[in-house]
Amino acid sequence: MPQEGFYAPVEPPGEWYDPEGYQRDWYGQQRADGVPSAGTVRGTAVIPDPMTGPSDVMAEMPDPATGVPAREPAYRPDPDSAGPVVPPVRHDETVALRTADTRGAMAPDPADGRDGGTDPLPTGGRAERRRAAKGRGRRRGEAPSATPPARERPDTAEPAVPMSRLEARRAARAAKDSPAVVASRVVGEVFITFGVLMLLFVTYQLWWTNVRADQIAGQETHKIQDDWASGERSPGAFEPGQGFAIMHIPKLDVVAPIAEGISKEKVLDRGMIGHYGEGKLKTAMPSAEQGNFAVAGHRNTHGEPFRYINKLKPGDPIVVETQDAYYTYEMTSILPQTSPSNVSVIDEVPAGSGFKSPGRYITLTTCTPEFTSTYRMIVWGKMVDERPRSKGKPDALVD
Repeated sequence: MPQEGFYAPVEPPGEWYDPEGYQRDWYGQQRADGVPSAGTVRGTAVIPDPMTGPSDVMAEMPDPATGVPAREPAYRPDPDSAGPVVPPVRHDETVALRTADTRGAMAPDPADGRDGGTDPLPTGGRAERRRAAKGRGRRRGEAPSATPPARERPDTAEPAVPMSRLEARRAARAAKDSPAVVASRVVGEVFITFGVLMLLFVTYQLWWTNVRADQIAGQETHKIQDDWASGERSPGAFEPGQGFAIMHIPKLDVVAPIAEGISKEKVLDRGMIGHYGEGKLKTAMPSAEQGNFAVAGHRNTHGEPFRYINKLKPGDPIVVETQDAYYTYEMTSILPQTSPSNVSVIDEVPAGSGFKSPGRYITLTTCTPEFTSTYRMIVWGKMVDERPRSKGKPDALVD
């Protein structure tokens, strides 16, 4: 049977090669469904009969990928022709128009960052097409660099130019804070630190000193009462700082121990009331037949037992409890403000109290105005009852 055709692998012409891998038939028509026409194998051409053209006779040719035979058109070359078999010349006018349309339709791709979303189709030989395809793959698949290209930077449209050493030094000096800025920062930090310290100090003075003084005063009160119950303490002279009595001011809800002396550290700052019992400021004890029992206490901080003595009115009771008896005084008068050097207010007959003759008096002294020690506030009272402990508490403490 005469040979009707033969196959010859040839290099597809560059004008009609599809770099994206689309399969086209011999006449350059792409299948609509993306499936190559029967008899088309990429990189393989069938040489037709130069005299008669393609033949209807089909030959089976296996697909290199799947092994399934595909039907290829067979050609009848001229068996009598001695010249070389040359494929028919194709008109690439349609391909050229399609290539031009594709290149003209390319638009910038924001995600890609380049001028166009698709690179132009290569038109050279196989080596040139491979180099172009590898270049596109590297550009599209490479990891982003730490410094973006100049055209991708939002702040400049010009490429970054390396600075000289002098320019780098000038830029470094310009980036440093000026002495004025450093000084203002230091001053601000000092003020902030000072403010924090002041806040802590105020908290300590107004809150913690009261807490601590109340604890100490309470412990001292219980100790005095325990000593009275056990009989270990006896009336007489007391050492400075030693507690010997308890003061009750029912209207102000004050119950505070009374210690000998007016030492700030040993007595007043410990939440106790101090008795003027030393040196030139020595005054009488409650048990004395006649005299002025003068005491001092803080108005603010450190337990502040005398904070609200300015609210006492004439007739309000002030009770001093000792080991043997209860001494009840009634408030008679108040001196809102006087100099700290005015010691006549604790005399046997206090000046300004309204008392005209010696008697059994009590004098309360404290600082004023509040939170200062500029002046002194004085409250006086007169004894109205002396009640032995064996007869029980006075009416002022029972009510």
